[in-house]
Amino acid sequence: MRAVLLGGTGAMGGMTALRLAKAGWNVDVTGRSSSRMPVELLQAGVRFHQIERSDSSGIDELVGGGADLLVDLVAYTAADVRAILPVMALVASPVLVSSRAVYTDAAGRHVNGDESPQFEGPIREDAPTLPPAGDDVNPFSREGYAPCKVAAELAALDSGLPVTVIRPSKVHGPWTRQARTQGIVEYMLRGEPTIELADPDTVDHLSAAANVAALIETLAAHPGPRILNAADPDTPSALQIVQAIAAQLAWSGAIDLVPNTPERGEHPWRTPMTLDTTAAQELGYKPAGNGLDLLADEVEWVQTQSS
Repeated sequence: MRAVLLGGTGAMGGMTALRLAKAGWNVDVTGRSSSRMPVELLQAGVRFHQIERSDSSGIDELVGGGADLLVDLVAYTAADVRAILPVMALVASPVLVSSRAVYTDAAGRHVNGDESPQFEGPIREDAPTLPPAGDDVNPFSREGYAPCKVAAELAALDSGLPVTVIRPSKVHGPWTRQARTQGIVEYMLRGEPTIELADPDTVDHLSAAANVAALIETLAAHPGPRILNAADPDTPSALQIVQAIAAQLAWSGAIDLVPNTPERGEHPWRTPMTLDTTAAQELGYKPAGNGLDLLADEVEWVQTQSS
């Protein structure tokens, strides 16, 4: 079995590549620089190729006569997807990684808007999304990111190919480019006596890279045009997340619960949002573990980067 991962050196790509390699797959990943290639992947036999996502001919050459699985982790626009549709057609199971940011609540509010969304319960894949962006929208802007992701999804799903779109929530794991736990980990490692926390009961759903990898492996055996949420089986609160980090680091300080104000208690888990993962489970997906337990892998990795 052969897998090709476009953008495979970050958290989701890296954990997917590692999982597949350990299961006996031949795995090729692409990236901008070999310096970002985790040594654990090289040790597992994963092959790195310095190919830009915009280099469709290079991707075509890498895929060659085909592959059993193609995972695109770095498509941000419909144009990105359209450029490699001929390559996707050579693959048994193509997977496109999107984002939970595409969802809107009943009033049209979304996570990148000025007003926080208010979702009534776990979000299913058929929930409303933002309208798709045109090709002239910047996908790397706050306003353009989610609409461009919607457009990329539609380009894949309208192709007639068996492309599965997955929508992760707040991703965590080793090799995360901007680990959300970093500020808290460094704060605790400095031995600060207290940490202020607002909205402690907020549940802002997490997606462990290891669980996303488990879902992608499942999709390799079940290709098909669909959208699937990708999130952890558990839904810890912000307080439980900080408490777990404190326990792992043996931090003896106090967590000070403060009122919800812009000036105090800021943390990365303040958007009440839970994804319904029933559809993935019905397909046979089995999580690698609870998100709160797997968060320890990111904390350990952040700790090594901070030392």
